[in-house]
Amino acid sequence: MNALLDRCSRLFPSMPSSWYAIPLRLTVGFGFMEHGYAKLARGPDDFANILHALGMPFPTFLAWATVGVEIIGGLAVFLGAYIPVVSLPMAVVLLVAIFTVHLPNGFSSIKLQSVTAAGAHFGQPGYETDLLYLAGLASLVFGGSGPLALNNLFSRRGDDRYTALKQDQGNRGRTAMTHPRVGW
Repeated sequence: MNALLDRCSRLFPSMPSSWYAIPLRLTVGFGFMEHGYAKLARGPDDFANILHALGMPFPTFLAWATVGVEIIGGLAVFLGAYIPVVSLPMAVVLLVAIFTVHLPNGFSSIKLQSVTAAGAHFGQPGYETDLLYLAGLASLVFGGSGPLALNNLFSRRGDDRYTALKQDQGNRGRTAMTHPRVGW
């Protein structure tokens, strides 16, 4: 297995390990923005009616709060700004969705029920996708927002820590931390 990993790492020898964050940020951020925009486009009152049917308190307030968290939080993740801060309300939205809607439907998010001339028909999605979003947010919080993130423009101190860590890595070998955002 180590030989395979060594071969793969030689494909892009100069690429820092933190570049994983870019496609993750773009996917998670866009996904949240899309879900928030869909709720906004249909009208938050429709989403508030769904929340009311689920027995949630203050459904109108929660509908608008969810739309705001999804759009603003999604944009922040997409751009790589304040990810540790915006991830908390985003995680709450995901956990509420898991425990109030998706848990009774099981794990799988794709439940093919039938295929007809009109196309495929799917059942209610489970909590798999919500867990993937949670894992993506956790990866960005603990691993950092990566290069090409607005956080890098906001924090000169972060750049200094990154330089110091890279120098330390050169002195100690591969056992040093490889990213400055670890521990946020």
